[in-house]
Amino acid sequence: MTRRLSPLLVALVGGIFLVLHLPVLVLVLYSFNSSRFAASWSGFTLHWYARLLERPDILRALRLSLTVATLSTLVATLLGTLLALGLSRRPFRGRRLIEGGLYLPIVTPEIVAGISLLILFVALRVPLGVGTVIVAHVAFTTPFVAVVVLARLRGMDRSLEEAALALGADEVTAFRRITLPLLAPGILAGALLAFTLSLDDFVITFFVAGPGSTTLPVLVYSMVRRGVEPTINAVSAVLVVLTTGTIALASRLGGTRGA
Repeated sequence: MTRRLSPLLVALVGGIFLVLHLPVLVLVLYSFNSSRFAASWSGFTLHWYARLLERPDILRALRLSLTVATLSTLVATLLGTLLALGLSRRPFRGRRLIEGGLYLPIVTPEIVAGISLLILFVALRVPLGVGTVIVAHVAFTTPFVAVVVLARLRGMDRSLEEAALALGADEVTAFRRITLPLLAPGILAGALLAFTLSLDDFVITFFVAGPGSTTLPVLVYSMVRRGVEPTINAVSAVLVVLTTGTIALASRLGGTRGA
């Protein structure tokens, strides 16, 4: 029997969500404002979204953000999945220490991570550019993928894989035909999470980016410093939609039970 939620509880949760998301909702709303001034509403328009297509700097930054996010996601997904498989298969000395270390990049403030990576690149005399941005994004997104895939592995029924081995399949075949299909939703969820984190990252990118490697969040920051124009609201709304949709899909896939 389904219990009905208390109206007071529903109102409380709704109020909390409203407070959390109200600034974003206002930003999206004002991206349709026909006024050139952010503080006044003068009517509905799609003009500022059309203007995005006329800004080569925004389109260039968007292409670079998508490229960096795609490449870093592919590498982070591979490394994170292999790391999760290595941690879940057989116990070994120091496994708990490594698992605990997975959460260190997750809880470390981004400004600390950005400064650390910058010092590392300078010490190694690596010129800052697109390459350093991709390496930095791989470094901070890999633990997220590993944590998601590891949680999926621990929720899987290992008896299916053991049954395949007992019926004559070798380890490679059992992994390809049994383990990988069951693990696929977790891998995809981790990849989508990594893509989202890379796409909207500003702090770490700001420290490790060089000439010609301005991503969309960094460009938006430079535009805001000159004043809040309606085009900024439009491009920010696009980022909100992309990241929200990707996170929602990752959450849905991450909660899917394997067959």
